[in-house]
Amino acid sequence: MVKLVYFEKWMDPIGLDILSAGGDITVQQLTFSEKPAVNWAQLTSAHGYQALPSTETPEEFYPGQEMLLRCPDLLAVSVSGAGYDMVDVEACTQAGVLVVNQTGANSESVAQHALGLMLSLCKQINQTDRAIHRPQRDWTRWDYTGDELTGRTLGIIGLGQIGRRLAEISKVFAMNVIAYDPYLSDADFAERGATSVSLDTLLATADFVSVHCPLTDETRGMIGDQEFRAMKPNAIFISTARGGIHDEVALESVIAGNAIAGAGVDVFVTEPPAHDHPLLKYDNVIASPHNAGVTTDCLFNMGKWSAEQWLDIIAGRRPPRYKNPDSWGRYADRYKRIMGKPVVE
Repeated sequence: MVKLVYFEKWMDPIGLDILSAGGDITVQQLTFSEKPAVNWAQLTSAHGYQALPSTETPEEFYPGQEMLLRCPDLLAVSVSGAGYDMVDVEACTQAGVLVVNQTGANSESVAQHALGLMLSLCKQINQTDRAIHRPQRDWTRWDYTGDELTGRTLGIIGLGQIGRRLAEISKVFAMNVIAYDPYLSDADFAERGATSVSLDTLLATADFVSVHCPLTDETRGMIGDQEFRAMKPNAIFISTARGGIHDEVALESVIAGNAIAGAGVDVFVTEPPAHDHPLLKYDNVIASPHNAGVTTDCLFNMGKWSAEQWLDIIAGRRPPRYKNPDSWGRYADRYKRIMGKPVVE
């Protein structure tokens, strides 16, 4: 019997329905309110761990070296969405443990959220809503003259599943799309509907800068004071990626000095941000609580995709979205020892 554990909730009940019909699988729900020793007693005998996002998981239960040492039969770690920054991928690779995500499941929801932030800020919907709610009437509608998206330049940092979808839907507004992604070929850019540029060129050219890259050692802090001040004064900054990629202090500084026109931020280092976070006092900053991908559609996709991927793993098949292919040789040996049968090559 294969044992799969998860904390608190599956993204959508469809996943549990799929797993319950999948054969000899025991799915064990754990809760963070339980004593850690009780949770570890379940984890140590698990073959699979379905993890919640890092902002919803105590560090003790991050998939890292300690967990690998304590869970000798662990075959794979799966995350609910695209981001897997809390997983020690190198340690998993060395241990022969697969790391899988659900990249693409949230692309439509997050791309639409980013576009919504862009529209709200350039059309001054957020600014006028706040003004109307205040008792003062020391303004007229002409003080809130907005801009269209039509013909503007959209700069996308990270042209993966979400970035490419944003590029596609922005074409409805005849936007000019440029992108920075050092891991793609010219053919990739052409196929995804964007022109490849350097980060410096993107920052200096774009009317909207939208971040869609993962949080890694390379991207942590990549958008700081220098990068913000390289943007045009009428530019709008958007991030629906991960907190820590942009410097929040630097962003507040350029907003305060009117060095850029506004920002739409779905991600923070500490989530949710404190109610008195400096960025929240500005009308031209829209903040959301990392819910760009929290839609019924996206949760259904993540619940379904993750369960189907677990069935692949349990059957010995290569899962479609595993992030550490160098682990396969070690994994295949461990799978045969633990499951008593070879992987499907």
